[in-house]
Amino acid sequence: MRQDFQNEDDKIHDKLKQKPWNEIRTNDSWAIFKIMSEFVNGYESMARIGPCVSIFGSARTKPDTKYYLLAEKIAYKISKAGYGVITGGGPGIMEAGNKGAHNGEGTSVGLNIELPFEQHYNPYIDKDKNLNFDYFFVRKVMFVKYSQGFVVMPGGFGTLDELFEAVTLIQTKKIGKFPIILVGSEYWAGLFEWIKTVMIEKEHNANPDDLNLIKIVDTEDEVVEALDNFYKKYNLSPNF
Repeated sequence: MRQDFQNEDDKIHDKLKQKPWNEIRTNDSWAIFKIMSEFVNGYESMARIGPCVSIFGSARTKPDTKYYLLAEKIAYKISKAGYGVITGGGPGIMEAGNKGAHNGEGTSVGLNIELPFEQHYNPYIDKDKNLNFDYFFVRKVMFVKYSQGFVVMPGGFGTLDELFEAVTLIQTKKIGKFPIILVGSEYWAGLFEWIKTVMIEKEHNANPDDLNLIKIVDTEDEVVEALDNFYKKYNLSPNF
């Protein structure tokens, strides 16, 4: 394992040696224009589509597994309830989400990211709603800005990243509150038991009320119920 890190360090060092510092700084400055173009294209495209519900989860989930099939059912029910569906546009849970929305004749959006592995867009995205990004942070802004809810299926570090960023932004009141629904109590129970007993009760590193920002469910009906109850409570309807 240590050898792997050394090899990666050597690659980074060799890459840096190829360019002088001033050239690196210049390239960084010009990158601003590419970043701006991604924001402008994302804003213009998503504003035409309208707000949706985002579905997150692992790209590695196979089509014959229970969470893939459940994500497909959830997306189908979400689309029938009047919400559009956004995913990261790739395989696994993302594909299941777009497939369910497609089969439910709802809006199916994919926010793709260029990665060296795992990521390729799936065939269930609406042809005019497949957006591509180079920068993770631009893509994440699109998820948060145009989502009326997060449905978080079992996933890896990327899924956790999206989940905790949304919780942090709501907790710090940088964005308005929206429903964050975790699917699969068996999968999420251990993590949230640690958050409750260690992070909050033992170390006091978060407020107990922050756990109220998240709801854990197990079925597609519970997902739609949680979304509908939230918007009924705040006298809102799906803005789509």
